[in-house]
Amino acid sequence: MNGGGYMGTEIKTWQIINGKLTAIDSTLKTEKRTEPFDLEPWLASNPEIIGADLMIIGRQVPTKSGPIDLLGIDKSGNTVIIEIKRDELPRESLAQAIDYASDIAEWTVERLGDVCSEYTKKTFEDAFNESFPDVDLENVNLNSTQRIVLVGFSIQASLERMIEWLSDSYGVNVNAIVLSYIKTKSGDELLTKTSIISEEMEEERRRKQKKFEIIMSDDPGTHDVHDLKRFLVEYLTRDRVTNRRMRDIFFPALLKTKVLTRDQMIKAFIEFDPNYDESKVGYYLSLVSSQLGMKKNDFLRQVVAYEYPRHNWEKDNFSIREQYRDFVKEVLGEVENM
Repeated sequence: MNGGGYMGTEIKTWQIINGKLTAIDSTLKTEKRTEPFDLEPWLASNPEIIGADLMIIGRQVPTKSGPIDLLGIDKSGNTVIIEIKRDELPRESLAQAIDYASDIAEWTVERLGDVCSEYTKKTFEDAFNESFPDVDLENVNLNSTQRIVLVGFSIQASLERMIEWLSDSYGVNVNAIVLSYIKTKSGDELLTKTSIISEEMEEERRRKQKKFEIIMSDDPGTHDVHDLKRFLVEYLTRDRVTNRRMRDIFFPALLKTKVLTRDQMIKAFIEFDPNYDESKVGYYLSLVSSQLGMKKNDFLRQVVAYEYPRHNWEKDNFSIREQYRDFVKEVLGEVENM
């Protein structure tokens, strides 16, 4: 019970048998169904019950504050923290989910990719493209926002008020889904749902929110040599995984030959570090490609050329522009000595 002594949203079900209503009182607990062995796999098997345009990338995902029941990604690249209770959703579940979200907010794309690969047995790139074939992953800003979805079979009125207040007043991406588990007299098992914030309202809220969009471009920069060198040095000395891969693998591989295809570049990654999981290297290269395509990184395109021979979204045939080959060697040498 909540502090006010009232129960929040709860779903009751009746079955019509011989023209009469018969109450269905089955619960997960009475039917010996559990969260980790039954409810979580059910929801993971079809995440549409949680929300549209969602893919699950992990179950019982460890964080600093404990395991997340289900971790998802939506088609906009937002991470979705899904906390599940087989009974009532208490207001404490919101604080728990916010704690998880605060940790996930710091996760790198590579870490999310590792979680996804372990759960789906696919690269993040393949899993995302299968789930959202109409979305270009290279233009998605992954994990820029975290969403929270609480799932239970009833909800405390105080938690319901908190969710509506956070959503309406501050546009926080939080919602609760109230399920009803039904086992009919014939033995069929059904799940129904209702959402505290309707899907239509959620969609409208997300549409009105100011979205952070990555502006992409294929136009090369026109910086003078002094500024170009400064931009490249700042970029290549940045302590981020993809920046280090550009510095240690991508540019050195391009300096060894005139042109490298995407497949040849993947081999260069594996030759650099044989411990790389070959199934993930294509995704690592996609992150490099995404960096090359960001409008703000026009200084990278000033020295690197590429083509689109197979798909209009997949960069290939990478090369260092001939007039900048000695320049790039000089910059890499300077960066190595820092």
